[in-house]
Amino acid sequence: MHLTLLKPNRNDRKETPMSLVDTKEFQRVLERKHKDLLSASSNREEIAIEATADEMDRLQQKLSREVAIRNLDHSSKLLKSIQAALERIEDEIYGVCLRCEEPIQEKRLRAIPWASHCVACQEILDRAGSTQDGDDRSIGFAA
Repeated sequence: MHLTLLKPNRNDRKETPMSLVDTKEFQRVLERKHKDLLSASSNREEIAIEATADEMDRLQQKLSREVAIRNLDHSSKLLKSIQAALERIEDEIYGVCLRCEEPIQEKRLRAIPWASHCVACQEILDRAGSTQDGDDRSIGFAA
């Protein structure tokens, strides 16, 4: 007996392309998040270096700076992800996985509007990213 696995036909999909109304709603959400991140990241007082005589104060300031820098880095990556999502809306490909080209579930987009991959592809990318050194994995939280 010989079994052949068939790839699902794209024309058999039950899901419809994202409507213009849905896209506009996600665009508003993304633009609001973009604006909020820009205003929050403009305050960089926490990374200022102050002269202090006390060793404990210096250590505390160093720790605070490191946390602030990490937060700025996270915000920067998130801003890039949001900008990319806004560009996908403009290009009329928002809501389509960049890896498999299947629709991204609306539930996922409501949770993470800047998502560029469906759950299955994101899991593959996360597993591949966890085996590599570095911190360049996609941002998929803080919605």
